[in-house]
Amino acid sequence: MTNKFVQTVLLGSVFTSAIAVVPASAQNDGSAARIDDQIVVTARYREERLEDVPLSITAFSAQDVLDAQIDRPDDFIGLTPNVTFVDSQNAGTSFITIRGISQVRNGEPPIATLVDGVLQVSPNQFTQELFDIESIQIVRGPQGALYGRNATGGAIIITTKQPTNDFNGTFRAGYGKGDEFLVQGSVMGPIVEDKLFFRAGVRYLDRGGYYTNITLNEKVDYIEDLSFRGMLKWHVADNLSADFRANISRVDAGAANFTYQPTIFGADGRTLSTTAPGNFPFDFSTLDANDTSIPFTANNLGYNERNIDELALKVTYDLPLATVTATSSWNRVSEFFSQDQFPYTASTSVSIPGFGSIDGTATQFLDVESFSQELRFTSPSDQRLRWMLGGYFLKTDRFISTVTGLDLGQGVLRVEREPFPSDPDNPTTQFFADDNDNKAWAVFGQLAYDVTDTLEIAVAARYDKDIRVQNVSPFLFGGLGMAGARNNAEFDKLQPKVSISYQPTDNLNLYASWGEGFRSGQFNQNGVSEGAANFGLIGLSDIAGQEETESFEAGFKSAFFDDLVKLNAATFYTKVTGQQYFVFVGALNAQVLENIDKVELIGGEIELFANPMDGLDFYVSAGLTDSNIEEYARVPSNVGNWAPYVARITFNAGAQYRTPLTNSLGLFMRADYEHRGKQFWDPENSTARDALDLLALRLGVEANDGAWSIVGSMNNALDERYNSDWVGGGFAHLGLPRTWNIDFSYRF
Repeated sequence: MTNKFVQTVLLGSVFTSAIAVVPASAQNDGSAARIDDQIVVTARYREERLEDVPLSITAFSAQDVLDAQIDRPDDFIGLTPNVTFVDSQNAGTSFITIRGISQVRNGEPPIATLVDGVLQVSPNQFTQELFDIESIQIVRGPQGALYGRNATGGAIIITTKQPTNDFNGTFRAGYGKGDEFLVQGSVMGPIVEDKLFFRAGVRYLDRGGYYTNITLNEKVDYIEDLSFRGMLKWHVADNLSADFRANISRVDAGAANFTYQPTIFGADGRTLSTTAPGNFPFDFSTLDANDTSIPFTANNLGYNERNIDELALKVTYDLPLATVTATSSWNRVSEFFSQDQFPYTASTSVSIPGFGSIDGTATQFLDVESFSQELRFTSPSDQRLRWMLGGYFLKTDRFISTVTGLDLGQGVLRVEREPFPSDPDNPTTQFFADDNDNKAWAVFGQLAYDVTDTLEIAVAARYDKDIRVQNVSPFLFGGLGMAGARNNAEFDKLQPKVSISYQPTDNLNLYASWGEGFRSGQFNQNGVSEGAANFGLIGLSDIAGQEETESFEAGFKSAFFDDLVKLNAATFYTKVTGQQYFVFVGALNAQVLENIDKVELIGGEIELFANPMDGLDFYVSAGLTDSNIEEYARVPSNVGNWAPYVARITFNAGAQYRTPLTNSLGLFMRADYEHRGKQFWDPENSTARDALDLLALRLGVEANDGAWSIVGSMNNALDERYNSDWVGGGFAHLGLPRTWNIDFSYRF
């Protein structure tokens, strides 16, 4: 391990890694905003200058969010090296890969996401619309010592705008490709001056869709999204404050827009072939992650409904010794989606040798309710020894059902908690379902000590324990699993982290760190491993073990030419034990989590920002992650392959120019380019998607005082046609085409 650390440091000398703030854009008076030495981040639960923190951080200010039109998480992830994002099957399904550590279906994310200090519990919460955002911070590297289980890859910290005595608001309206209509507004200000403040905002998006199902002549990727955000902020006393936050989100959309590449179609190009050799309408030699030619032909249009309700209360009490912060949250995420079953053609239920009855229907229902409580004590920041202590408790009730049914041409029945095997229109053929009663608790602490004015040593540790109880539904149907069974499992780990930071000058910070993290294990749905074995997938289990990481990092942060140029750097080595991956069994609509025994990740990023003249800013960044499967007991032949979902190379570049045209009118231009390198989707490395080149362009006019703007945007301007997701076996999900929109914004 020592040799690996030395290799990591040496790699940093030849391949620097940068995580710099994409700086606040030029001000609306036409002058350029320079990178400010006082950019503040809160990655260590206290306000610190970005340059002083021995962590790899990318930060976006409120102005950056507006200028780059960051409306959802994939927008800021697309501007960040060595972090990639996959949108797939339904509103709540997305996968983040950060420095080679990936997310999988029905699994926990590899990154902790906090909104106003509240940790998101369900990964289905992540893909919400973003508005009224003050800042976004992406922290790379294991952060389990501070943020707990599942922060194996890092943390995303989102802060919303805080109301003050200043009454102000915003309004935005837009129209775009796919008959997209957007309206958004917010207002904030005082209720009682200096004491009680409010913020309320609403966003409505309605899009007809981009892609057409040729069987039904309907759009498959439509969406209607309504979101509300509200906050009350009460300054009870000089040293006591309370924040209450509410969030409501409602989504109705298309779903599960997959095609199955091995499908052999009949003469109509819509139904399964009846003349294929042996009446077997599949050709498995056609697997190609770059193939986007297969049309959408399903006779059942995919449908998705997601409801999110969140309430959070944060109380802050300043004492001479420490600041006490108590955070309570409750949330509920309910999501249902229905679809045509694989292979997603216009055929109704047919029997295929080796597969049984297929091209039926499939649904999934998820209902998650959770309550969390955190208590944290943080010392003042203006002292040589800084410390933090805290505890965390989480209770989660999670129900999930996964269903297949016969397609009789009468649509898809909504199935949630009980099957309907006798339904005349859409009888249930397989019903997996279970309740999960989960509890988790943690204690954590951190010490940071200034050995000298230029040298800081920080030590942090957190112990997490995750207790999971699975109650299998008594209505289990289809001959697999054990109805009414009760299963128990516990997962835990001490997650330490040590870092050292040396600042010989105000413009240079050298740092190194070592840390460990873990992602909790969990139950698969009872019976899915048995079903997978029936299709030749031997060795899978109804429980996935925990994933553990050990990571070294070394880097620097620097500034030149009176802060007009900034370069920040880091390189890393990570060993992953039990990396979680999933296997999809299309005939059962079953998703089975498993563990890859050992994966090695080594790489880095580089990012440079410069402000060469008033009004002009640009950045360039690159990332490298070399992944290698070192041990895989279930499939030894996969040893030596790339880890799934990992793009070896990412490259980002962009420029922004803002200049006045008249005393009151200004011009705004921006371009962002992302190159996402070749990647494999499964540990077999059966097929790779080629590198992507995605370009976003923005052009508009605006009031120099910031009161209004009209901006046109184009995403995927090169019209790259690609699969955004590809599941082993040939299940392809098409990425977004070239899109455009025009937005009018008004601020008062």
